[in-house]
Amino acid sequence: MAARSHDWPGAPIAVLLGDPDLPDRSKPGGRFTADDHDQVERLRAALEKLAGHAFEFRRDHGALLESLRADPPAFALNFCDTGFRNDARQELHVPAYLELLGIPYSGSGPVPLGLCFDKALVRALAQSLGIPVPDERLLGPADDLPEVGFPAFVKPNRGDGSVGITQRSLVHDAAQLAEVVAELRRTPVGAELLVQEFLPGAEYSVGILGNPGLGFDVLPVLEVDYDALDPALPRLLDYDSKTDPESPYWRDVRFRRAQLDAAAVRDLGARCETLFARLGLRDYARFDFRADAGGRPKLMEVNPNPAWCHDGKLAHMAAQRGEDHAALLSHVLEAALRRCRAERG
Repeated sequence: MAARSHDWPGAPIAVLLGDPDLPDRSKPGGRFTADDHDQVERLRAALEKLAGHAFEFRRDHGALLESLRADPPAFALNFCDTGFRNDARQELHVPAYLELLGIPYSGSGPVPLGLCFDKALVRALAQSLGIPVPDERLLGPADDLPEVGFPAFVKPNRGDGSVGITQRSLVHDAAQLAEVVAELRRTPVGAELLVQEFLPGAEYSVGILGNPGLGFDVLPVLEVDYDALDPALPRLLDYDSKTDPESPYWRDVRFRRAQLDAAAVRDLGARCETLFARLGLRDYARFDFRADAGGRPKLMEVNPNPAWCHDGKLAHMAAQRGEDHAALLSHVLEAALRRCRAERG
């Protein structure tokens, strides 16, 4: 039976989110958009459907730390994926502070959040576990351009939300590579860059709910559907696909259930469960893969505490088995509460 908020003295549950009144350089124009505000209202409406729970929202980061110290909630639903003060580099600081105060919360802790922010580090770990990964080179701020095969894919090593990824991220020769690297190095996310082999096959996402020792629930594997996209455009999910309603990537890219046989789905799920446990992830996570020319999926990145929004990839996965946004949020919350109950004995 799922835990209820009254299992935790001092309910209601605090929902921690980004601060809409502060700048956020990851968003168009550096501020929260109308879509961001709509997502929060949809979140409120979905949470209201969860019987037996009460929620309060805490979004003012100028007062957040003092609020948590002076009025600690019994439990925190940590959906602050913007990071403290909307700085993605400080996403791990929110759960770290919750741990200092002894406040139980949903999602992964500060250590795995920090590890997964470094894509090259996750790749190295995955490779050590026998999980296929793309060939890549890590470029520091003063490193010379590597000798690589083309086409190649260039992206920031640290960051999320596809920041720094554009149509130009797919490069076809050394001149294009030099131009894109130079452009990225002039941006806040350009200190460390990855130059990867470009994988031309299908793009998959695997979502996992649960925890090691308590059971995993692997959601239907999602495939990115590029069929309606202009064939002249590169097949990739760029920054505009998540931020610009006028972009063809926003308008024409869709998602569908992966066209994989049952054995391939089981294999992907097993690999993700192994990596979930090794990274110390908790409650829910998303793993992104792309297939090579031979159809073999290779790990691109790991997303602890992935997007909670109604149109995010996890929500699309849940919809593939007939569940709405509220049901997905309930699963996340129940996984976290179950884990916390087990931890406290």
